Amino acid sequence: MKSEEIRRKFLEFFETRDHKVVPSSSLIPDDPSVLLTTAGMQQFKRYFTGELDPIKDFGSRNTVSIQKSFRTSDIDEVGDETHLTFFEMLGHFSFGGYFKKETIEWTYQLLTEVFGIQPERISATVFAGDDAVLFDQESFESWSRLLPKERIRKGPRQDNFWGPVGNEGPCGACNEVYVDNVEVATLVFMEYYCNPDKSLKSLSKKGVDVGWGFERLVFILQGAGNVFGTDIFKSLIDLLSPKMDERTKRIFVDHSRGIAFLISDGVRPSNKEAGYVLRRLMRRVIVYGSDSNWDGLFDAVCAHYGKFYPELKSDLIQSVFGEEKSKFEKTLKIGLKELERLQKIDAKSAFKLYESFGLPFEIIKERGGAKAKNLTRESFDEEFKKHQEISRAGKESKFGGHGVYLKTGEVTVKDKSELERVTRLHTATHLMHAALREVLGLEVRQNGSDITVERTRFDFNFPRKVAPEELKKVETLVNEAIKKDLSVSFIEMPKAEAEKTGALYFFKERYPDRVKVYYMGKTLESAFSKEFCGGPHVTHTGEVGKFKIVKEEAVGAGVRRIRGIVEP
Repeated sequence: MKSEEIRRKFLEFFETRDHKVVPSSSLIPDDPSVLLTTAGMQQFKRYFTGELDPIKDFGSRNTVSIQKSFRTSDIDEVGDETHLTFFEMLGHFSFGGYFKKETIEWTYQLLTEVFGIQPERISATVFAGDDAVLFDQESFESWSRLLPKERIRKGPRQDNFWGPVGNEGPCGACNEVYVDNVEVATLVFMEYYCNPDKSLKSLSKKGVDVGWGFERLVFILQGAGNVFGTDIFKSLIDLLSPKMDERTKRIFVDHSRGIAFLISDGVRPSNKEAGYVLRRLMRRVIVYGSDSNWDGLFDAVCAHYGKFYPELKSDLIQSVFGEEKSKFEKTLKIGLKELERLQKIDAKSAFKLYESFGLPFEIIKERGGAKAKNLTRESFDEEFKKHQEISRAGKESKFGGHGVYLKTGEVTVKDKSELERVTRLHTATHLMHAALREVLGLEVRQNGSDITVERTRFDFNFPRKVAPEELKKVETLVNEAIKKDLSVSFIEMPKAEAEKTGALYFFKERYPDRVKVYYMGKTLESAFSKEFCGGPHVTHTGEVGKFKIVKEEAVGAGVRRIRGIVEP
């Protein structure tokens, strides 16, 4: 059975059982508590908590999806027979509809009737219970109607209790389902909400979250030796040099998929967060094979997945990758020579290789051989953390300790006049953000900001240099809004409601359950600018003064930076 047929049959099975097919969400999640989308349920988290209404949004209490996912914890493990970074999750979900009995029966039917798995190959585990949560009797009884009891095992919390995603959220007991002792699905029954202090409270409506590892299911159904032997990867592996060893081939095909999907969802290589993950993947494969047919590899990824994920554009992927490759190769040779020169490689020297030449940890560890035998990821990350703290302290010293913390509204200034100037700059930053989106398009997304007494600095995602005439338009729009002397007000409301207003917010930030939405204009609906914020603002835009852009530059692939000032 081809992988595309498996996709189709899965979606059709649940669509005929009153499930609404929902497209995959982005790898960049709305949930600020996680870096990347790691599970199919993440886009449905607020339906499980009751914040959003599935009937209103989907016309059903039940949904089915195929979700693109990414787990950074497995990057170092890629190359063996099982680990992947990018992968897909087949999932079906219920928000107050069906529960354990129906879920278990459908799982069995899907395996045996749709995918043709012999019943004797199937086994399952259920939660054995502990001091906090009772034994999952209902699941055990439901499975007992389908399988001999000797093939239903009772598992501990670490195996059979799932969630939450991030620091808090829905969770509950789960079943693990196996074919030939290989896990193919996890059935999670959302009964509780886990608070940040790890205490549990019952959800008002019970939910179901079922996830199937797509690649793993395909290798079971195709009888392949491992996931890399399936039709998902074959067309990619066939493009690689036969001189490559098997481990390197697996790294190449896994990372090429991850690179393609991250770029297509707006991630650009950088030294922080999702951009750092992308850069790690890129640099790892560049080191392994700088002369590989990258254009052909990315074309093959887009050809295989393009029908299901139309956002994949080979030209864009090749452009972003090619730019990073060109930059990295200039320092790679020098960095590898420096690595060879070292007699011993510890965390400090490894970080210097990374900072000076861009060599990722994986390459330092692998190329270092015996010289790097005592180097660990933990020690390297600790050195990285020390460097960030030193850098942050130096920045505070450079700018005289003037910092605006937009989330809390805390401002460190010397006197009232400095506070007034920072407040004007902060308000101008909101106006500039709105103007950038009007001139350059809605693809503009905030990537960070820093405001001092002297200037505002605003980073945003955009794939090219901003033309002088475009900067002039932005500047003009801001000053026109200032001249109109728009009123500046705020409304405090639940975060879920605030998101529906269309207000902008920094997607990497973690916001409280209730937020302030500052808007500039007569009403929230018609406002020129509206954003989640807790920082200081003027009462009318006329107080800002004249706004001027003094510099625009690149700070990373796909990330631009604007510096602006205000004058009386």
